[in-house]
Amino acid sequence: MSEISTIKQNTTSVSAQAKTRQVLGAALLGVMVLMVVGFAPIEVIHNATHDTRHSTGFPCH
Repeated sequence: MSEISTIKQNTTSVSAQAKTRQVLGAALLGVMVLMVVGFAPIEVIHNATHDTRHSTGFPCH
């Protein structure tokens, strides 16, 4: 019986660790995107989004 409770505790701690890593990863990615976009010249951002729209087939003008 104690073996089953140990397995449940380990599963719970692993899922909590995985969730924490996912949240931290998403936050880090968000900060990186904001920093890149925040410090890039406007022409670079416009050209990148414009090229992405054309490559996906989305009409932009």
